Amino acid sequence: MPRSKVEDRSAVGPAALQRRTLTVLVIMQVIGTVGVGVAPSIGILVAEQVTSSEVWAGLARSASTLGAALLGLPLGRLAAGRGRRVALSTGWFTAAAGSALLIFAAQASEVVTLFVGLLLIGAGSATALQSRFAATDLSDPRHRGRHLSLVVWVGTLGSVIGPNLGVPGEILHAATGLSVFAGAFLVAAACLALAGLVAVVLLRPDPLLTARSAVVGPMPDAVGAATAGAPPSPSGTTSVAAPKTGIKPKGGFKRMFAEVRTNADARLALIAVLTAQVVMVAVMTMTPVHMEHQGGSVTFVGLTISLHVAGMYALSPVAGWVADRWGPRSGMWIGVCVFVASLLAGSLRPHDTGWIIACLILLGVGWSFTNVAGSALFTASVTEETRAASQGGLDSLANLCAAIAAFGAGPLLAVTSFAALAWVAMAVLVPLCLVLPHRHK
Repeated sequence: MPRSKVEDRSAVGPAALQRRTLTVLVIMQVIGTVGVGVAPSIGILVAEQVTSSEVWAGLARSASTLGAALLGLPLGRLAAGRGRRVALSTGWFTAAAGSALLIFAAQASEVVTLFVGLLLIGAGSATALQSRFAATDLSDPRHRGRHLSLVVWVGTLGSVIGPNLGVPGEILHAATGLSVFAGAFLVAAACLALAGLVAVVLLRPDPLLTARSAVVGPMPDAVGAATAGAPPSPSGTTSVAAPKTGIKPKGGFKRMFAEVRTNADARLALIAVLTAQVVMVAVMTMTPVHMEHQGGSVTFVGLTISLHVAGMYALSPVAGWVADRWGPRSGMWIGVCVFVASLLAGSLRPHDTGWIIACLILLGVGWSFTNVAGSALFTASVTEETRAASQGGLDSLANLCAAIAAFGAGPLLAVTSFAALAWVAMAVLVPLCLVLPHRHK
C-alpha cells in the first residue's frame, strides 16, 4: 500500500524538516520585513505631510498597528485550521495589497486611502510575528528560544532596509515621476508579494500540520533545561493524532484567556509581551516626528529608525540563548533593565540627537529580550491543542495594545514633550516588574 506524502516526508526526520522550515522562514522573513519596515517611518511622514498634524501622524502608526491587531487572531485561527503556509502567505499578500493602496495615497495625498492602506499593511507585521512561532512547530524544546529568535533576528536586514526605502523611492521618482514616498511603497509592495510567493511555493511540508500528523517523539513542554525548575505542562508531547486538515481552534480569545487565568507562566508571558510592545511602539512611533521638529532630514530619520530596528533584532539570538540557558525570566529582567536605560536617555536628554539615537537603539534591545523570552515561555506554557490559535491571540492583543499606545502617543507629544512620553513609557514597566519576582510553584 503506497505511503502518504506526510509519511514520506516524516521519514526524512524531524531535524531535517526543521532545518528546511527554518531556511524557508529565514528567506521569507528577510524579504517580507523590507516591506513591513516602511510603515513606522515613511508611513508616518506621509501622514504628517498629508494632514499637517502630529496627532494624525500618531494615528497613522495606530492604523498599521491596529491592522496587525485585527488580523493577528484570524491569521492564528487560519494557521490552526489550514496550516502555517496558508496563513503566512495570506498575511503577506494582504500587506502587499495595502502597500499598493499606499502608492496611490502618497501620490494623490488621499487621506482615506492612506489609512486603509496602513491598516492592511499591518497584516505584514502580524505575519512576521507569526513566523517566529512557525519556527517552533517542529523544534526540540531545548532549542525553542534559539529557533524562535533566529527568525526574529533575520528580520534585521529587511527591517533596517525598510525605513530607508526613500532612497530607491528617489530613483523611481526620477525615472517614473512617482513621488519619493509612492516609489518607496512600490518597492515595499513588490517585497511583500514576493514573501507571500515564497511561503506558497517553498513552505512544504507545512510545519504545523506535520507536527500534528507525524510522531516526532517526546517533547517536554519547557523552554530548555534551564526552565525545568517546574514540572513540564500536561502537553508534554508532540505526538498528535489529529487529522491533517479541518482542525479548528476552540473559542479563540475566550479559550486563550481561560488558559491564561489558570496558567501563571502563560500569564507572565502575556504581560511581558504586551509590555514590550506598548513601551516600544509608544516611544518609537513619535520619534520620527520629534526628530523632524528638531531639524532632522527624512534620510537621517530613516537611519535612526534603522538603528532602532537593528537593536530590536541584532541581539535576538543572544536573547534566545539566554531564554534557553537561564530561563525566560532572566531574559525578561535583562529586557526591563535595558528599557529603563533607554527611557532615561530619552527623558533626560530629549534634544540631544546622539542621546535620542542611543534611546532608540536601547529601546529595540529591551524589546528583543523581553519579547523573545515572553514568546518562548508562552509557547512552552499553553496546551498543544490551543497553541496556534493562542499565539495568534497573543499577537493580536499585543498589537491592539500597541495601537492604543500609538494612538495616545501623538496627542501626548503634542501637549507635553518627548521627555514626558518617555516617563509615561517607564511607568508601563511597573506591572511586569511586580509580577516577575513571583515564581509559580
